[in-house]
Amino acid sequence: MSLQDEILRINDEINRNRELLLDPDLSLLVKDEIAKLEDQKKLLESSLSSQTAVNKNTETSSQASITDRAATMEFRPGAGGDEAKIWVGDLMRMYLRYCETIKLKADLIDEGVIKISGVYKGRSSPGEDRPFQAGPYGIFRYESGVHRVQRIPKTEAHDRIHTSTASVAVLPEITSSEVSINDNELSWAFSRSGGPGGQNVNKVSTAVRLTHIPSGLVTSVRQERTQQQNKSIALELLRSKLWEMEQEKTLKTLGQQRIAAIGRGMRAEKIRTYNFPQNRVTDHRINKSWHNLDSILEGNIGDIIQTCQREIPGITVQSAEESPLNS
Repeated sequence: MSLQDEILRINDEINRNRELLLDPDLSLLVKDEIAKLEDQKKLLESSLSSQTAVNKNTETSSQASITDRAATMEFRPGAGGDEAKIWVGDLMRMYLRYCETIKLKADLIDEGVIKISGVYKGRSSPGEDRPFQAGPYGIFRYESGVHRVQRIPKTEAHDRIHTSTASVAVLPEITSSEVSINDNELSWAFSRSGGPGGQNVNKVSTAVRLTHIPSGLVTSVRQERTQQQNKSIALELLRSKLWEMEQEKTLKTLGQQRIAAIGRGMRAEKIRTYNFPQNRVTDHRINKSWHNLDSILEGNIGDIIQTCQREIPGITVQSAEESPLNS
């Protein structure tokens, strides 16, 4: 029986005893019994209050630790055909250059998938020695969603502006203790990685493709030189995808207003437009624009990332002057 159930049970017993107070032969005994029950109730309520506080602290700590973790970014072309595929490459290059700027490590896991690790360390603001650090997921988590580009493709013969899209998913590193996966629900396929890496990756089936049968989720990894290493990375990525799936289910049950307050960008949500004719980048969640598009695509996205983290409802971060991400 839970503490809350026990408190309810004692409440019922107190109410039953109070009905007996009208009996003069029992009133003294009943008063003593009620006093004892009230004391028990207070002790249980105190324990329940302490337990609730611990649970809240644990939840807050868990959320904080999530933002400190490594992150995987997935880039997928959307509407726009070949131009959408080119746009995916442009976005990946933008984020990779930004990672170089803030000294985070980025590794290619598979086509359109990179893993970002390390910790950004620096001062909280110019002229101050107060340290600040942030993990990859904490930095990039609000980049999830659909990124739309409006420009004239290089292959366009009539100078017509095309609109193309790419989706970006940002996933935190999730441990096996947080998301358990039944081995019987997994289907593995192996192939040769090909490309650079020496004879091992070209002659041995080191590349892996992992399918989670119940959900249909698929992860592919060809980064490492051995099959076992790639299997480990594939499992890690699958845990992150399953975690994201559960997060999105939870958000959908909360309703659109609550989703907006949380500020989490889902894969299908259009979050940003890159308009080349107007030299403008607009984030639709905060209705704010920047007019240095070429520089942004070269990796100078610190101001965008920091501004979104500061202004999207429900996010509490440092002020613009204190931003360590504005590089």
